This record gives sequence, structure tokens and C-alpha cells, in this order.
Amino acid sequence: MSYFDFNNAEDQAGFDLIPKGTLVKVRMTIRPGGFDDPAQGWTGGYATQSQTTGSVYLNCEFVVLEGKYARRKMWSLIGLHSPKGPEWANMGRAFIKGILNSARGVHPGDNSPQAQQARRIQGFQDLDGIEFVARVDVEKDQNGEDRNVVKQAITPDHKDYAALMGQPSAPAAPQQTLTAPVSPPNRPSWAQ
Repeated sequence: MSYFDFNNAEDQAGFDLIPKGTLVKVRMTIRPGGFDDPAQGWTGGYATQSQTTGSVYLNCEFVVLEGKYARRKMWSLIGLHSPKGPEWANMGRAFIKGILNSARGVHPGDNSPQAQQARRIQGFQDLDGIEFVARVDVEKDQNGEDRNVVKQAITPDHKDYAALMGQPSAPAAPQQTLTAPVSPPNRPSWAQ
């Protein structure tokens, strides 16, 4: 009879919760649930439908990319539809907008055509693998135990955003490159 000897295996690592409010850079992946509704634009099998409640959501995993909590994982749902009303879907849409602003460096107050385009996706596949800055939260799981979740994306207007995204410090004002009017084209000096 063969057996595996685990005497020299490492002891299990205990994981304390990441403190509530901690800001971390994460990569989000969607765990496909196989639910599609082309009328809603939900294709590719990314959405999940609860057999109990009928709610539809994205089942997401967030992996911390760097720093003290690197490689730690958190799981959260992003609401797409609830039979109880629009609130859950509206919160999900707001969260996705925040994710896009964070990942694509768009100031929340920027409504330029470039910013509006940055907040559009072709489908949920555009969110699978996206990297952004998240605020860690703590909530109870189904067993009453505390667990880390992600419910908010941190956008470029936050003072720590640039450092967490690995960018040089940004000016205090919104990104002028996205909001400044475009001047009429002039011939460059070399073309005169």
C-alpha cells in the first residue's frame, strides 16, 4: 500500500482579515455562471443566476497584486438584476463605473467624450482580468464569520490613487488632458 507522507509539509498559514478600509490594487476575474440574456447584453456565460432568488450577478474574485497583502483573495458579487427591484442592479452599475474609472484613470467628474468612451465596454469579457484600486470591506459570510469583500473602486480623485496604481503623483486637479479643449491643428515647426 502506498501513502503520502505529510510530516514535512508546512503548517497551515492563518490569515487575519485585511483591515476594513485598506486600499489595495487588485485584479478582478469573473467566475462564469453560464447565464446569458442577450436582450440585456449578458452574453459569454459570465453572468450567474441564483436558482433560489432569481437574481443575476457577476461572481467575482479579487486578487491583491502587491504590497503586504499580495496574493490574498476576496470574493464579491456585482448585482445585475433582482426581482425585488432596481436597487441591486443600480449599485452594480455604479460599482462597474467606478472600476472602469479606476482601471482606466478617468476622474469621476470628467464627462468629456474620451471619458465617456472609457466607461463603455463591449461585454463582461472586458471586465475579466481588469486591474484597479479597491477599498477592502468586511462583512459576515453565511456562517456568521467575518470575511473580506470588495464593494468600492478608488478613482483618480483619491489622494492615494496614483501611488497605488504605480503612477507618478498626479496633479491635484482632474486630468487636464481629458478635459482641456482641443486647439485647432497648427503646422509643426519642422513642416513649415
